[in-house]
Amino acid sequence: MAMTNDPGGARPADETPPSNPAPHADDAAKPVDQWVTGDEPATGPQRSYLSTLAREAGEKVPDDLTKAQASELIDRLQDRTGRGA
Repeated sequence: MAMTNDPGGARPADETPPSNPAPHADDAAKPVDQWVTGDEPATGPQRSYLSTLAREAGEKVPDDLTKAQASELIDRLQDRTGRGA
């Protein structure tokens, strides 16, 4: 059996390395009021997408949104603009 040159320890070359789930991957399934990082400021990607959605919906986006608030506003604006899943 061929071994890989894996610095973390040898494993068979045909073995798939373990996957690492994204941090807080289960947060998306939780209500936003239960998010671990929900009180942190909205992320750059959230703000960018909100800007696009708000422009299409004819709305303004507050500057001081948290991640949780941004997520809720994204959901509302997606419904309003027809961009929702």
